[in-house]
Amino acid sequence: MERLSIDYSRKTKLEFSVYPAPGISTAVVEPYNSILTTHSTLEHSDCTFMVDNEAIYDICHHKLGVERPSYASINRLIGQAVSCITASLRFEGPLNVDLIEFQTNLVPYPRIHFPMTTFAPIISADHAYREEPSVSDITAACFDFSNQLVKCDPRLGKYMACCLLYRGDVVPKDVNAAIAAMKSRNSVQFVDWCPTGFKVGINNQPPTVMPGGDLAKVQRAVCMLSNTTAVVEAWARLDHKFDLMYAKRAFLHWYLREGMEEGEFSEAREDLAALEKDYEEMGQSF
Repeated sequence: MERLSIDYSRKTKLEFSVYPAPGISTAVVEPYNSILTTHSTLEHSDCTFMVDNEAIYDICHHKLGVERPSYASINRLIGQAVSCITASLRFEGPLNVDLIEFQTNLVPYPRIHFPMTTFAPIISADHAYREEPSVSDITAACFDFSNQLVKCDPRLGKYMACCLLYRGDVVPKDVNAAIAAMKSRNSVQFVDWCPTGFKVGINNQPPTVMPGGDLAKVQRAVCMLSNTTAVVEAWARLDHKFDLMYAKRAFLHWYLREGMEEGEFSEAREDLAALEKDYEEMGQSF
């Protein structure tokens, strides 16, 4: 990322970050790796879309009925979100969103660039609806934390910006009505300094699914990217796991043998503590 920042300094750099989960952990040192990576890319990425394996594992287990979700199941769900976000690169649409617009609409300050990802509808292939979920249904589902690809409760924070990316059989009139209904119920709380906060993209290409996969084929879907102060919960959980190991300096020798210094760990942890504080301050009234 550092090299890309040097060679392509004028280009917008978007990143998908997948954070670890204890349920399907492949390495004990994942908390170290996550903190070090976030710290090292913080200054070089313009917008980082967050997903975490723990949230996706739970979705696969509870919503898709997968007894023991594998990386294949998890990656297919992440793939749906990535496909939705990048659909405008591949297909024409009445309200296509350029990738540069993500940074413009979702990042109020350079360091506050970690929107979380939500996808709807998430329907098991075994329990496909006979009747398709409406635009209103899938829009409301985006604000249900059980559809979030990051484990945190949005009700404990405030939204700074939301980008709703629809694909398939969707028309602007239905989207406007769905958003108006959400606003009228006061179920979505925005920060005082950004009261409107919705950006909409529509692409008419319907979503596709893997044959024989866990997800049902649907005619319309939406991926929501939301920059919210609630993501502090995810940072705090990750920092806590880091602290438990670092307090004992457990497994540190493997990194030191590779030429790293202990100070790099302290610096990375301090940077994440500052990031937590930055997000907390965003939710305060000015």
